[in-house]
Amino acid sequence: MHRFPLTAIAATLLLAAPALAQSDQLGVPGPISFEDRAYELAWTAQPSDNYFKQEYVPEGQSVETYSEMILVEAVAGAITPMQAAALQVQSLEARRGSDPVFNYDIIQNEATGEVLLDFLVSDLAADPVVIEWNAYRYVPLAEGEGVALFAVSRRGYGEEGARSFMGGLGAMRSAAIKALSAHDLPAIAIAP
Repeated sequence: MHRFPLTAIAATLLLAAPALAQSDQLGVPGPISFEDRAYELAWTAQPSDNYFKQEYVPEGQSVETYSEMILVEAVAGAITPMQAAALQVQSLEARRGSDPVFNYDIIQNEATGEVLLDFLVSDLAADPVVIEWNAYRYVPLAEGEGVALFAVSRRGYGEEGARSFMGGLGAMRSAAIKALSAHDLPAIAIAP
């Protein structure tokens, strides 16, 4: 199964087709430690000259069928964290009415300029069904020219796995959002 197309930054800022990269593009080779678990760099892409994506999973998991994932992305250019989050919300809104679990919440930290987007989606037509929860933390790039994304994604597969996932979502969501909000961000460096 392929990942949901959930990052909307590229949809409006970038026109180039994705080009897979084979190594770290952001100066974040991993592992990334999050909630006492190590996440290794598993996939990178540079969809355009100014947009980079990296996905990290625990040992034994893959980006296609992960249960837990960390995402690090960066886009250089004239975009703010709130604009990036709004683009993602616009993309997510297309699910309204067709995705029975679809829900999201957005929190802005005006003091730091950061935005946290927390959302739940599903693919009930997939075999097996997939329930996916994400928390995206958008932050301004250090040089003030663009946005970085530090995010956590969790999934449950199959009817039994989806039920179990939904049953534990409240506690898992609260803990992960708290950890994500307090996590020291990796130093992201967009290659020239």
